[in-house]
Amino acid sequence: MERPLDHELSELKERLLTMASLAEAAVNDAVRALVQRDLELALRVRENDLEIDRLEIEVDDLAIHLLAKAPLASDLRFVAMAMKISQNLERVGDEAAKIAKRARDLCHEPPLTLDVPLAAMAERALGLLKRALDAFVQHDAAAARALIPKDKEVNALHKDIQHRLTEQMRADADTILRCLNWMIAAKSLERIADHAKNIAEEVVYLCEAQDIRHPRAMQSQVEVSSRAHRSQP
Repeated sequence: MERPLDHELSELKERLLTMASLAEAAVNDAVRALVQRDLELALRVRENDLEIDRLEIEVDDLAIHLLAKAPLASDLRFVAMAMKISQNLERVGDEAAKIAKRARDLCHEPPLTLDVPLAAMAERALGLLKRALDAFVQHDAAAARALIPKDKEVNALHKDIQHRLTEQMRADADTILRCLNWMIAAKSLERIADHAKNIAEEVVYLCEAQDIRHPRAMQSQVEVSSRAHRSQP
């Protein structure tokens, strides 16, 4: 039997998915604007970031309303995780806006004659984001856990891009400003992958009520608790 609360929980999920779709599109458009030197598209990405910000406010307002009504622990976890996922998605939108700003600036400079695999990095980062959101929709903790180590692949691409751009700056001082803009864009993509990882960790907590964000800290806490227990008379 469906509870009245279920409709509002579904509405919360739908707003999150709308937000996710806009954030994903913003990153795709920002990277395309950068690679294709499309000034109009870059300006549009920065304007559309306001819509993502608005949705974050709506999600938070609805979540706070639901926190006073949720009768089950699973409902409370869902609402709390929705707020955290919304925050990560808003930051993805912010990173897309940063990339768009770099695209705008680079449109006024000569093109950089260097192979920078930013599009490949964007594809990996957005792939992680999509998988994390799919795991959220399907309440699939195993899928969320499986994608977390994949963040290292994006980190490796980021490191490669930074190395290429550094070498270019050393070889040609006239390209320093352009290379720095590309570096900042690559860093934004690396952060987007981090946000995807954050969402995956929240999905694990939602499904299993287990916090896996800081394993070393958790292990330390377990050791302290164990020592305290052994020291008791």
